[in-house]
Amino acid sequence: MSMRMTGMFSGMDTESIIQELVSAKRTKVDTQKKAQTKLEWKQDAWKDLNTKLKNLQSKYIANMRFSDAYSKKTTKVSNSSAVSVITGEGAVNGVQTLEVSRLAKTAYLTGGKIQSSKEVTALTTLGDLDATLGDDFSGTITVGAGDKQKTLNIDKNTSISTVLNTMKEAGLNASYDAGQKRFFVSAKTSGEDGNFSITSGDASGQKALKMLGISYDASAESTGKSDDEAAAHYTKGQDAEIYLNGAKFTDSTNVFEINGLTFTALSATAPGETVTVTTEQDTDGIYDMVKNFLKEYNSVINEMDKLYNADSAKGYEPLTDDEKESLSDSEVEKYEKKIKDALLRRDDNLSTVNSALQQIMSGGVEVGGKTMYLSDFGIDTLGYFTAAENEKHAYHIDGDSDDASTAGNADKLKTMISNDPDTVISFFTSLSQKLYGKMTDLSKSVDGYRTFGNFYDDKKMKSDYEDYTSKIKELEKKLQDYEDKWYSKFSKMETALAKMQSNSSAVTGLLGGS
Repeated sequence: MSMRMTGMFSGMDTESIIQELVSAKRTKVDTQKKAQTKLEWKQDAWKDLNTKLKNLQSKYIANMRFSDAYSKKTTKVSNSSAVSVITGEGAVNGVQTLEVSRLAKTAYLTGGKIQSSKEVTALTTLGDLDATLGDDFSGTITVGAGDKQKTLNIDKNTSISTVLNTMKEAGLNASYDAGQKRFFVSAKTSGEDGNFSITSGDASGQKALKMLGISYDASAESTGKSDDEAAAHYTKGQDAEIYLNGAKFTDSTNVFEINGLTFTALSATAPGETVTVTTEQDTDGIYDMVKNFLKEYNSVINEMDKLYNADSAKGYEPLTDDEKESLSDSEVEKYEKKIKDALLRRDDNLSTVNSALQQIMSGGVEVGGKTMYLSDFGIDTLGYFTAAENEKHAYHIDGDSDDASTAGNADKLKTMISNDPDTVISFFTSLSQKLYGKMTDLSKSVDGYRTFGNFYDDKKMKSDYEDYTSKIKELEKKLQDYEDKWYSKFSKMETALAKMQSNSSAVTGLLGGS
């Protein structure tokens, strides 16, 4: 940078003169910066629209092009307190009868209260419970759960904790409540196979079981209530049992998976009571799928129309920092919005995508040898003079309670789903396949212009943006050089004038001037 000298000797406002001289070149820099800013805003506008297009394709259209997406069924039961039903893909339409004979039970032992006036903890031994047990006291306790058999050798030093561990090793859930002085033991699974036994074949073992409150007869289930706190109560495990269409089914749990339906027994039905199970096409599910798709499609197509038909912003350019200083924040925002709203006005890519979608949606689809249209299902656009601005290509469903424009019309779509679901499914499957294929073509990768999955020339825009950056850098360098050149010239002029003034003063001094 050249040395900058003000007009000290010339009396000229060199700063202002130089700024005027370089203003034309600075305008070139600003012009490129403004163009780059508009390109950046345009990229952002396309990114936002591109996301919505991709969402329409991936979230709705991609799914609806397969007939399985529409094969939704629902099952209703006449007594929901007795059974609940989940409908699977393989469920068959029809009406069935169901009876719940009994629910599954889990084998459970509630131990009798240990008869001791002392505190009884997990560390308490048999000898602590009965001080008369001598060193010769010995025996065995056998815990059987399914195929597992665990035998514990006992003596007066055997603790409650050791007995608990033996039960757990046999595959049972076991705990001891010191506050209640009781064992609580259960099988890990419900059903008959979960039944277990805690027995002893010798007198010492039997005595130990009684002392611990876990002596019981596994072959006989305890029933009713008992005031005897020392008595153990055992509940046998049992399988659930249901009758579907007269056929008997049993399971260790209350859940039955039968022919595409999952039944969960909740309570036994009364003698002679029959639950009606009705499986049918989920008309609401198919209707909602179509409705949600159209809602998303309308949102995208309306936005594309709005962007394409936007008012012109001719004469509006992004503001420089100096220009912004003279305006308020709200004025700047309003000014820039005018430009941003018009960025995709008459955009070629936008027109191509918009037209392609409209063409497929308004076109026919062959179903069973017959060409059908959306209008055949009570779906159509509003009249040109009825539709709101930039909503002329949006579709409305007759009878849609959420649509004020068509809510009063007969609900043709829902009727067709109920009466002829195959035709509805076939039509929308084919329509979605066409849309998906066209959108995939429109978002293919194009060398130098577009990356896969984008509906606009993202590569080209990025390249153009980088070109602006290089060009702006080059122009700013030229501007700086040009400015430095003029400062250098004026500095030399000032220096020359300074010398002339100095020489003049010297001559005047020699001649005796004052």
